[in-house]
This record gives sequence, C-alpha cells and structure tokens, in this order.
Amino acid sequence: MKNKTTIFLRVVVMVVMAMTYVACGVDKNMKRGEKFFAIGEYYDAANEFKQAYRKTPPKERDERGRRALKMAVCYDRINQTTAALAAYRNAIRYKQTSTEDRLAFARLLLKNGEYKTAVEEFKAVLDSMPDNVLAKNGLKSAQQAPEWKKEGSRYTVKKMDFFNSRRAEYSPMLQGDESDKLYFTSTRNDAQGDELSGITGTKAADIFFSEKDDKGKWSRPEPVNGGLNTDYEEGACSFSPDGREMYLTQCVTDPSYPRYAQIMKSNRSDAAWGKASEVKISNDTLSSYAHPAISPDGQWLYFCSDMPGGKGGLDIWRVRLMGGGAFAGVENLGDPINTPGDEMFPAFRPNGDFYFSSNGHVGMGGLDIFIAKIDERTKRYKLEHPGYPLNSQADDFGMTFEGPYNRGFFCSNRGDGRGWDHIYSFENPEIVQTIKGWVYEIDGYELTAAQVHLVGDDGTNDKLSVRSDGSFTYVATPGVTYVLLATCRGFLNHKEELKVVQAEESEEYTLQFPLASITAPVLIDNIFYDFDKATLRPESATALDELVGLLNENPNVTIELSAHCDYKGSAEYNKRLSQRRAESVVNYLIEHGIAADRLTPKGYGKEKPKTIRKKVAAKYKWLKEGDVLTEEFIKNQDEKNQEICNQLNRRTEFIVLRTTYGMFDEHGNLKNPPKPKQHVEETIEDDGYELIIDD
Repeated sequence: MKNKTTIFLRVVVMVVMAMTYVACGVDKNMKRGEKFFAIGEYYDAANEFKQAYRKTPPKERDERGRRALKMAVCYDRINQTTAALAAYRNAIRYKQTSTEDRLAFARLLLKNGEYKTAVEEFKAVLDSMPDNVLAKNGLKSAQQAPEWKKEGSRYTVKKMDFFNSRRAEYSPMLQGDESDKLYFTSTRNDAQGDELSGITGTKAADIFFSEKDDKGKWSRPEPVNGGLNTDYEEGACSFSPDGREMYLTQCVTDPSYPRYAQIMKSNRSDAAWGKASEVKISNDTLSSYAHPAISPDGQWLYFCSDMPGGKGGLDIWRVRLMGGGAFAGVENLGDPINTPGDEMFPAFRPNGDFYFSSNGHVGMGGLDIFIAKIDERTKRYKLEHPGYPLNSQADDFGMTFEGPYNRGFFCSNRGDGRGWDHIYSFENPEIVQTIKGWVYEIDGYELTAAQVHLVGDDGTNDKLSVRSDGSFTYVATPGVTYVLLATCRGFLNHKEELKVVQAEESEEYTLQFPLASITAPVLIDNIFYDFDKATLRPESATALDELVGLLNENPNVTIELSAHCDYKGSAEYNKRLSQRRAESVVNYLIEHGIAADRLTPKGYGKEKPKTIRKKVAAKYKWLKEGDVLTEEFIKNQDEKNQEICNQLNRRTEFIVLRTTYGMFDEHGNLKNPPKPKQHVEETIEDDGYELIIDD
C-alpha cells in the first residue's frame, strides 16, 4: 500500500512539474511574441504566439482565443491570408474578438475572394458601426467584385517568371530613355546579408536591376552595386526625371525599437548608384515615410505615411522639392485619394495620370490599383477603377510604364499562399501617336544641349529637351498640325512641320533635325555634277532644296558656298572647275528665292583638303580624327583607300559668314527691335542673333 501511495505522489509531482514547465514556456513565448510584435517583427511574433497557442490547454478557452487573435493580426501583417483567416476563426470561436476584429476578419475574407461570407460579416459589423467607412466600402466591394471579375477589361496581364524567384519581388520601376532598365525589390537569396528578417522570415530586401538589349532580351537580374544596398531593407525605388537621383525606402534594424520606414536618396555616378542618405521630410521621428514617387515635372515628392493629420492608416502625402536637398509644404492629398484604410505606392504615368493602391476604396479585395485624373471642370481628382484582371482579390500595386504607352509592369501576390509578391506585365491597348525626333550636327553626332520648341495649332506651346542620344519623344494629339524648331547654341536652327491625322492603331512619326554648325564647314551631301563639268545633275535637287529650306529658316545668315576637288589635274584647272561648280549651286539657290547678297561662291580646287572629323573616322577605321587628306597622306594609303580619300576631298560645303544679315538699317539701328516683354513668348539666343517666337 505504501509503494502505491509513493508512486501516486511521484506521478502527481511530475504532472505538476510538467504543467509548471508548460506554463513557464507559454509565458516565455508570449513575452517574446509581444517583444517582436512591438518592434514590428511580425513573422517572429507569429511563431511565438503560435507556440503559445499550441501549449495552451483547450479548456482555457479565453487564453486560446486571445492568443489566436494575436496570431491572426501578425499573419495579416505579413500577408499570410489563409493562416490569418484560420486564426481569426479560432478567436471568433472562443468569443475573443471585438467589432474591430470582426471588421479585420471581413476584410481578409474579401482579400481571399470569399465574397458571400464577407457580405455577411460586413453586414454584421455595420449593425454595430453603421457609419464605418471601411465596413460600408467593404460591403460594396464584396457585392461588386464578382461582377468586375465577370466583366473583365481590356487589360491583359502575365506573370514574369524571368524576374521572379522563390521569394518576393515587388515595386518594379522602368528607367532609361527607351524604358530598357528595370529596377525592382526582392528578398531572393542573392540579397545582401546572411540573416533572415524577423518581419517577413526571408532575407532583407535589396534593389535588383535588369537591362534589355537591342533584341528585347532582359539580362539576368543582379543586385544594384555601388553601396546602395545594405544589410537593412531597401526597396520601392523611383527616379528623378533626369534619371540622376534615386529615391527609395529603407527600414533599419533595432532590436529594442519599433521599425520606422524612411525615405532615402542615392545619386548616380557614371553607371553606379552611391550610398543612400536620409531625406528629411519633417521633424516627426515617430512616423513612417515610404514609397517615394517624383512627379513628372520633378517638382513634387509623393510618399505614403502614417504621420498625424491624415485620414487614418497610411495616407499619400506630397512635399515640394525646392532644390539643393530642401523641401517645403508637406500636404496630405485628402479626398478623394485618402481613406481611413491604407493608400500606398504612388506612381505616375508620363502623361500625368496618377496611380496608387488602396484597401479603403471600393475594390476587389486587398490593395487595388486606382487611377486619379484631374477633372478639367472641377480641377479635382476623379478616380477610376481599372477592373479585372489588373486588379484581383489579392494585393495589386507598384505600376510602372513603358514610355507613353499603357503597358509596363506591376506586382501582385495573387495565387501565392505565402503572401509573397511577384512581378507581372500588363497592357491595355490604346491608340498612342508619338513624334520622335533626333537632333544632331550635320555630318556629326547628337547634340545633347539642343532644345526643341513645339507649337501646335490647338494652342500647344512646349519646350522639349533632348536625351543623351539626341532624341526626344512627344505624345501628339490627332488632328493637330505641329511646327517643331530645333535650336542649339553654335548651330543654325532647323524647322519641321507635321500634321497628325487620326489613326486606327498606335504609330510613331520620325523626324530628323540636322543642325548646321556656325563655326565649322558644313558638308552638303549628295551634290552631283556631270563628269568634268559644272552642270548640276537632277539628283542634286533634294539636297539643294533642303539647303534652301535651311536658309529660309535662318534668314539672318550669309554663307560662303565652296566647291573642292581632289589633287588630280593642274591646280589652275581644278580651281576654275570648282569655282564654276560653286557658282552653279549659288545660281540654283538664287533661282529658288535666296537673296544673291547672302551667297558667296568660292572654288578652292585642291587648296583645302578635307580634315577628318569624328563621325567619318568612325566609319573608316583606318582614318583618325584630325587627319588631313593631303596628296602626300593619300599616296601613303593602299589603292582602295586612296580612292575613298579622293571621294571625300571632292565635296561641296558651306560655312556661315554672318548671323546679322538684314537685322540693321544703313544707320546701324536694329530694324525689328524686340517686342515688349509681355508679348514675347520665347527668345532663343544663338551666337549673336535672336529668333522671336510670337504668341
């Protein structure tokens, strides 16, 4: 009997010890979970709450319910919708949820596409909170979403497996004159650092980069170099209009302090992005600042924040860029953009349309993409929902556009049970008519300092800068006639006129703007004479008519028109022949309306052999820039190259003599003084003379 009693007591002690150990373990799990939750490490917090929940006996219903609720909140924060819904259902079963918790549960049902159940939940919430905006919009969403999905839209989307990994990719951003560079955020294994994030359970996000080649093939994504990426979280980048500044979001790690996202800026040096520095928007250090976007005019920085003064949740704000790193006038975008929910990921289409994502407006679930356009009558934003399949029941956000076209990339976590985002392409066929022009020196390279003045008969009056390759692109309006004038200091102007007709599909008009140098001889290409004569051949008319146009566009210049021969034949004969040829060209110009006193014919024979310029040297690898094609130089070449040199020497050129022709009267006074300032739309100075463009 004594032995049985002893055994019984030992069992009781062991059970008590086990229960004490479990209770102690639960307390540790809960304390760790609360600590992780406080600093925003929701993945680690969820694991701790999950262990505590499993260790809690079923009969302790209240405790199990409270711990299930904490799990649900954490899973919701890291986009693990299925796990969050299961945890919410347990919390509801144990009667540990408030009306606010039931609202969060209903919004998750919406995000999971459980529209019928979501309708019931939203109605139940509205019984207790009839004026709650999120509940009212949620109910409308659950009722409307199935119809949106059924109706569809003109959008087509495709998952871009080439950019995606087994982890998360989000916030794609196209960059470059031809939209041939793609930056995006990823938590893939190639990201910097070795530790896993307590927020997501993956590596800390870095910014990656891919580039498209001439054949349209994208390179393998690689981390951006130059010190931009760190062991912290970097992502959601955008660029200044000139592409020299990158704005991005960074979340630093602190084991005892809540996580606050901050906006950083990196400058590009050559091809590398430097270490990012913080953008100080305000003195508020307890709010998050994230998802930067620069307006197309470069004057505003848009971002999302939970700073005081908003509508609730995360709102979209903007601050004016003052130059030199200064900011002024933080503004909340207010109605109709912001809601009590979250508004995030602002982005712009080049035409000025504003895109953002929200879970507070009526949508399909999760974050939906919305388009905000300025109403010309009210001057306020008017919202559009682009429908399915651009939007889905999941999170959809991060729009970026390929030039003026309604196509590009975005990201979504649709169909991913882990809640990880992936990059998708999108396209909405639109008829977009563009003008693409190229500004370059005649017989030379692109002129990156040039500007193009564009005037349309619909009242359009714009000044366009050219890109690094000398090109520019402009989205045209059908039915409008445009006049485009290219200017560059040190060069004559060039004008083109174009009427844009209504088209049934997208098209691109291509214009060339070859500018003539004021200081260097300008080759008139494709001028042909009869053999051993000065007679112009008919095929010369095209080039000569272009010269007529050039002189008409620049009425204040006078030129010397020169003809040159190769070294063969006597000097006297070549000089007489070249003089007659120069006179033939001048006579053609006079016959076509150019004043004789603006033209000086000059035959140089073989006195001025051609000096090789950079573009010619690029064409003929055996020539160098600065080579002079003298008789001695030519005779040192092989027979084939000798003939090429002789062809280059046989040329017709012009050089500008004056840029003030007809501007002054006989007393030296300016004939047409500038108009009063209020009547001058634009003044373009060009080495001593002006061109006035009137209103």
